[in-house]
Amino acid sequence: MLHGPAFAARPRAVYEQLRAQGPAGWAEIAPQVHALVVTRHRAAVTLLNDTRTYSKDARLWKALNNGEIPEHSPVLGMMAWRPSVLYTDDEQHARLRWAMDDCLARINPHQLRETTRRSALTLIARIIDKGRADLMGDFADILPMLVFAELLGCPPEKTARMVHACQDLISAGPEAARGATDFAGLLYELIQMRRVRPGQDLTSWMIGHAAELSDDEALNQLFCAVGAGIIPVAACTAWTLHLLLRDDDYAGNLAAGTLTVRRALEKALWERSPMANFSVHYARYDTVLHGVHVPGGVPILISHAAANTDPALPQGLGYENRSHLAWSAGPHRCPAISQATTIVQTGVETVLDQLWDMNLTTTDPEPVLRHGPFHQCPQSMPVSFRPKSHDRLPANTLAGGTS
Repeated sequence: MLHGPAFAARPRAVYEQLRAQGPAGWAEIAPQVHALVVTRHRAAVTLLNDTRTYSKDARLWKALNNGEIPEHSPVLGMMAWRPSVLYTDDEQHARLRWAMDDCLARINPHQLRETTRRSALTLIARIIDKGRADLMGDFADILPMLVFAELLGCPPEKTARMVHACQDLISAGPEAARGATDFAGLLYELIQMRRVRPGQDLTSWMIGHAAELSDDEALNQLFCAVGAGIIPVAACTAWTLHLLLRDDDYAGNLAAGTLTVRRALEKALWERSPMANFSVHYARYDTVLHGVHVPGGVPILISHAAANTDPALPQGLGYENRSHLAWSAGPHRCPAISQATTIVQTGVETVLDQLWDMNLTTTDPEPVLRHGPFHQCPQSMPVSFRPKSHDRLPANTLAGGTS
């Protein structure tokens, strides 16, 4: 089972069970929801690049079409079809990907670093005098939400609402559906506002793009960009910090200036893929993947976490080698790798600079993960440090509208 407390506590043991089935194995990803999960790196790369055999269109999901999936299943928010780049193929995908790539390319990298730094300092200001914090809930979770609020052109008076909606959306509890509805409503309001008053933001660029997206397409494109951005960025930020704080060699090299945060980030992507199991595809017809029978219309997930730690990978590959699948691969490879990396790297560097004496307060090298089949994210990451004065923070750089 790729869900529940047992999976959250020991995910690697579950991946070993899946590997015993072959390059892909059957798993329950939610109550009464079953899927094939690809655990071998080579098989994953084959599938991700074979668009003739495998589709991203969730309308091919036979069990869902036959009414066999519970109406309120927690996986539907991430797997049900939407008119966005994540769920389309061929010409429709090319058109939506064109809009997404163009809009993301307009984000100024220097401005993104400054936005991330200001957002990080805002969060640090809330904990700097306390001497302890949860780096997951107090920092990594909220940082990408604040950054995306600014990227979307969300007015300050709506930012808190967006953060709360996103927090509900990414939870594994009953509030997830409410968060998705609230966030979609906020995006609709932003789209209507930016049609009247365009700005220099993702919302305005998306609705004004030459691809001529409908309001529904624009909303779901933005929903995809934020949904696919917040969870992986938060998890990657947490795992990079965990590596730097837990691994004595990394921490010592960082202090000595011989290790960059970027190198630690790449190691975290290999070992702790933020999206553990996703990249959902459906075979267009019955087929065979590296010797495994794949029925048509069945969800096939790529286990990025298992594929990246596949024992069949060459030894000594090195963490600077970026052939990992944390960003997926093929035509649906993440379009925002540069932007996501900038947010993680800047956020980690900022919090390490301000709270340089942080120490993890737990001794367990394997934190318990949040429940759910898709993301690989620690439930918490408690740290302690010497309390510091707010005076050391540059007040004019703090972000607003987040109370």
